[in-house]
Amino acid sequence: MDPDILIDWFAEQGRDLPWRRPECTPWGVLVSEIMLQQTPVARVRPVWEEWLERWPRPSALATASQGEVLRAWGKLGYPRRALRLHAAADAIAREHGDVVPADVDTLLALPGIGVYTARAVAVFGYGRRAPVVDTNVRRVVARAVHGAGDAGPASNTRDLADVETLLPEQEARAAKFSAALMELGALVCVARGPRCADCPLHADCAWQHAGRPAYNGPAKPVQRFAGTDRQVRGLLLDVLRGTAEPVPKERLDLVWSKAGQRDRCLDSLLVDGLVEQTPDGRFALPGEY
Repeated sequence: MDPDILIDWFAEQGRDLPWRRPECTPWGVLVSEIMLQQTPVARVRPVWEEWLERWPRPSALATASQGEVLRAWGKLGYPRRALRLHAAADAIAREHGDVVPADVDTLLALPGIGVYTARAVAVFGYGRRAPVVDTNVRRVVARAVHGAGDAGPASNTRDLADVETLLPEQEARAAKFSAALMELGALVCVARGPRCADCPLHADCAWQHAGRPAYNGPAKPVQRFAGTDRQVRGLLLDVLRGTAEPVPKERLDLVWSKAGQRDRCLDSLLVDGLVEQTPDGRFALPGEY
């Protein structure tokens, strides 16, 4: 895989996203990476812009209550990400002089920051050389390098080693290559209906040379939303985000007819710290009452 081909393609075809612009700080990159996990760019962009205007530095977010953070998170989904970001902001403000660390290992030591996010911030926020692997990258490597229809089960060790061998040695070029590899998987080498005729790697793609064999690995689980605990948790949180006062249990009971599932979801929100119960038995977002 020729890095220059992909880097040149990215310079022409890459999306103009605010967290990719030169003026974006590493803090802005960190916020974007947390928000983009399992959430489309179109939904993230307006919320990201509001967050950076409201909380332009980690210390600004750290001073907000958890309830404020959850309200601002809105309907991005997986709201525990908001609390993890809040905790990371507090650690950055207290332990790192309000500056997002540039080193992968230091980033990994922050609360709620995993392997992917730490590497993404180091690479996209600071231009460091490190393999960054998400679903899109795994799919491009599986096809272009290994000739497979799609990537099999994830393996951090194998996947990171695969991408490491592809990275240019020079840091800035390696960072651009990482962004380009990810963008190719998001826009062209997609899971269904890949646009192979538009792919800059078409001539050297191992999958093309192998006749584009179908993926024959383990079936991937299909995520559904309707009727799941995730939907019910979201409905319960919607009620609390939409009111300025704690609400009684009877108000929450209206959001879902299945009492067992509804109560189980409310209990899980309490355990996760996304909801608190007031002394008089009502429910509210954490840190507000």
